[in-house]
Amino acid sequence: MEPVQIREEEFAKFQKLIRDIAGIHMTAAKKPLVAGRLAKRLKHHALSSYGEYYQLLSRDPSREELRIAVDLLTTNETYFFREPRHFELLRNVILPGLKGKVRVWCGASSSGEEPYSIAMTLDDCLGEQPWELLATDISTRVLEKAKTGHYVMSRIENMPKPYLSRYCLKGIGDQAGTFLVSSSLRSRVRFSYLNLVEALPKLEPFDVIFLRNVLIYFDMETKRKVVSKLLPLLKSGGYFLVSHSESLNGIADGLKIVAPSVYRKP
Repeated sequence: MEPVQIREEEFAKFQKLIRDIAGIHMTAAKKPLVAGRLAKRLKHHALSSYGEYYQLLSRDPSREELRIAVDLLTTNETYFFREPRHFELLRNVILPGLKGKVRVWCGASSSGEEPYSIAMTLDDCLGEQPWELLATDISTRVLEKAKTGHYVMSRIENMPKPYLSRYCLKGIGDQAGTFLVSSSLRSRVRFSYLNLVEALPKLEPFDVIFLRNVLIYFDMETKRKVVSKLLPLLKSGGYFLVSHSESLNGIADGLKIVAPSVYRKP
């Protein structure tokens, strides 16, 4: 049986849906991604078109299927110590200058690789100095995955070898080819649901905010709105990190750039 094709008018409905819910702007180039990720839901419900699936979402009183669809459409690929220069900067420049309890926010935790990379760096560099790490995401499915701390070995290519032996347990037997982040480190990361385009909960200010590989999915207006809500939660002198493919130029001109994709609040 040939796979179901998504029509332009059907794709347009999902474009609007994900924009309204998550602020994500999906270009026409994302049409195969939308079709591919939702195809399994059509099969699950024995539906013959993406239009039928959209109607199912529209009349879903529990909103459970809508949650599943949003999870599928907003989850992005990640891995440990992605863009390693940021972690070098965190280790060598940012953390040595911070006093008292250090608070860090990872605003797009995905399946946990980034926050655990941050947590390893914090634990290694700060010693007995207290720290807190909040990791948030719009996808409840990947948050549950992140909490387990269980990954395949292919995710560790960029992880420093001392961290692998110190913070990870290698799987054996039927768990061969996987590893588990140590329970002592997992317990120090607070994972929580948060939609960046909605009103933010009350939070204490942070020394460092990681918002990497998020803004690239927003249009300019949404980028400005999201960043303007986050900046009051960044301490004076705090650092704001985006990915190497992103920039805050024209979005948050009050920040000072200290390295590519790394900004500091005066």
